[in-house]
Amino acid sequence: MSYTPAQSEPKWQAEWDKADVFLAKKDDARPKYYVLEMFPYPSGRIHMGHVRNYTMGDVVARYKASCGFSVLHPMGWDAFGMPAENAAMEQGGHPKDWTYANIAVMKDQMKPLGLSIDWTREFATCDPEYYGQQQAMFLDMLEAGLVYRKSAQVNWDPVDMTVLANEQVIDGKGWRSGAAVERKELTQWFFRISDFAEDLLQALDGLENWPEKVRLMQANWIGQSRGLQFAFSTVDAPDGFDRLEVYTTRPDTLMGASFAAISPDHPLARHLERHDPRVAEFVAECRRIGTSAEALETAEKRGLDTGIKVRHPFDTSWELPVYIANFILMDYGTGAIFGCPAHDARDFEFAQRYGLPIEPVFQPLDAGIPPGAFAPPKTDTVRYIRGFAGEAEQTGEAAVAAAIAFCEENGVGHGVTNYRLRDWGLSRQRYWGCPIPVVHCDSCGVVPERKENLPVRLPDDVSFDQPGNPLDRHPTWRDTPCPVCGAAARRETDTMDTFVDSSWYFARFTAPHSATPTGDETDYWMNVDQYIGGIEHAILHLLYSRFFCRAMHRTGHLPATAQEPFNALFTQGMVTHEIYMTRDAQNRPVYHLPEDIVDGRTRDGTPVEVIPSAKMSKSKKNVVDPMSIIGTYGADTARWFVMSDSPPERDVEWTASGAEAAAKFLARVWRIADEIARDDAAPNDQDAALDRATARAIADVTQGIEGFAFNKAVAKLYEFANTLSRSTAGAPARRRGMTVMAQLLSPLVPHLAEDLWHMLGGEGLVAQAPWPKADPALLVEDQVTLPIQINGKRRAELTVPADMPKAEIEALVLADETVQRFLDGAAPKKLIVVPGRIVNVVA
Repeated sequence: MSYTPAQSEPKWQAEWDKADVFLAKKDDARPKYYVLEMFPYPSGRIHMGHVRNYTMGDVVARYKASCGFSVLHPMGWDAFGMPAENAAMEQGGHPKDWTYANIAVMKDQMKPLGLSIDWTREFATCDPEYYGQQQAMFLDMLEAGLVYRKSAQVNWDPVDMTVLANEQVIDGKGWRSGAAVERKELTQWFFRISDFAEDLLQALDGLENWPEKVRLMQANWIGQSRGLQFAFSTVDAPDGFDRLEVYTTRPDTLMGASFAAISPDHPLARHLERHDPRVAEFVAECRRIGTSAEALETAEKRGLDTGIKVRHPFDTSWELPVYIANFILMDYGTGAIFGCPAHDARDFEFAQRYGLPIEPVFQPLDAGIPPGAFAPPKTDTVRYIRGFAGEAEQTGEAAVAAAIAFCEENGVGHGVTNYRLRDWGLSRQRYWGCPIPVVHCDSCGVVPERKENLPVRLPDDVSFDQPGNPLDRHPTWRDTPCPVCGAAARRETDTMDTFVDSSWYFARFTAPHSATPTGDETDYWMNVDQYIGGIEHAILHLLYSRFFCRAMHRTGHLPATAQEPFNALFTQGMVTHEIYMTRDAQNRPVYHLPEDIVDGRTRDGTPVEVIPSAKMSKSKKNVVDPMSIIGTYGADTARWFVMSDSPPERDVEWTASGAEAAAKFLARVWRIADEIARDDAAPNDQDAALDRATARAIADVTQGIEGFAFNKAVAKLYEFANTLSRSTAGAPARRRGMTVMAQLLSPLVPHLAEDLWHMLGGEGLVAQAPWPKADPALLVEDQVTLPIQINGKRRAELTVPADMPKAEIEALVLADETVQRFLDGAAPKKLIVVPGRIVNVVA
């Protein structure tokens, strides 16, 4: 007999299914544990990143089940989105067919991994049963005032005739069409996420089991700021524009103002646009760049002098020119700023371009006025030479507070707390998304669809032979009676942002077949106890999910205890691989698959350039097909490798040699178990030592899994395998040890663990066996081995009883031959005993 994963892995998977081992059951007599990995987009193939992500969740789920928890570990598909529409446009066919075909393929690829998933709860977000409940929640949120409609500036692709996300605008052009993107005003639907800004920010402090980096990223995105809102009086402005409202986070620099500027979308700019061709041309140019803060920040800073001036609030003879500037967002603050070039790099660049004054307000404590913009953090202390408290040394924070107080006392504005977080625009001019369930009636206005008519299903008979949204040109779907008056009306043809689909799926898993968005088991299963996914989703997905929980609570779909969706969050690293590259005759890179490289050369003998530790990418061909690995070595080898090589929060580099080593180790464990199963040696004086090693293995592996240090658990299992192999203890002690080994391996390599369990006569399935507990008495070490360092280098070691007094240890150290040789008859300068750890001798 030998280790044959190709035979044993399908066998044990069938046994698990037969016994319903992974069926999630509400059991009030047991504690619950809900573990969830970020669900995948059905692109058509799983990759090693999927294997790592889902294996991590599987280790936790299996471990918690063995500890007596009722475990929920579900799987679904984030199935709406543009890739399906693009495939339909490029290849023909229908997005639904493409999506469900990919789901079937990926599910077939995931099954051989032996994941402990309750597949009875599976759904795709494009299932009408799922998005119908999403539509029901939309209507509830609309009624609660959490959804509204307004005009907004968007990125508009004039060729594809669709709104683009900021990430889809590359160098000012549509990512797919290559057309110059325009800023266009459209009426859009929004969630009032900004109403929750303070709560979302303050609640971050309670998310103690989230990475600090993620909490900081969320806090920065929400972007709380304390500032001053005030108004300049205007000179030579059109009627109705006698004041210019400004919000600033640096009122301490007001005495260094040299200009005011407004957004191209500011009401004053729009007025001027209608009456001045010069302004109209400039504003049109501004609208041809992206709408994001990042796009505006990187664009060349340009402005147009309107000819209007504003009076400084503290000196009416001090007038500042008003520009329309391309770097100002209308939806932050008031859409108007004052510029202090001496202390802001953006303002400095602008002032230099247009020859505006640059007047410093403060300078470093230990130097004169520096060149360029001097903009230290607010926490730094600087010397104010034109401050509101006169000349003084202050931090920026103290100076801002003093400036706000001074301005409030003198009737110049008031202190305001603002947030960077904007309301969430959810409208997308797409077909393959959740339809927004409202109807536009000429008589009744915007009317919610009746809940009994949900789901509003996407029509199947659409075509993608022309640009734009197919729903706009589908009269039998688009044209519908008004739910209120029955007159002819039109459905909303925008669909929802796919972030909506993924912002509540974790709640739906608790009651996937309920006739309402959540159900009877939701209170039992929520919150998610452990969420696992990539750092790339640290901001929007997690923030939107946090908002959705609050909105679902307000509309009666979640309990108050579930306003935070995820109790603990773990962000795993990527799986990387070397890139193999040659160059063609034009010196362009040519990439090669790993299986086509032998000894650093292509199959035709060309040497390759190796780029190490790169993210796996289909375009760079440095991908490893998990199905190939499973076919060659078995699923447990793939699982063992991705858990073993590095801490799970860091990247792991896939290597063929590493996979081979993992397979050899698992085969070796099988052989050790086979040998132990046939062993009949009598008990002897080595049994106690092996029992202590077994107890230590239980404690160390448990600690590794509990602490998400899977690589440390793996290292301990390597060590324990060696101990079992070398032990000369009797057969009963070795069987006890190997039986525990099977249990400790079960979360990581569950198929091999079942082989070992069965081989050793274990009852039932190891997947259903309780987690082993270490006898505390066996964890107490009777003896310890102390390394002896002489002048900083390890020279000897000493094994002594664990409770030996320091004076007796010192005597034994001084009697050691190696120590005596270094001391050469002299007394040591120092002799330091660290009990249980080390001895240091200074000769």
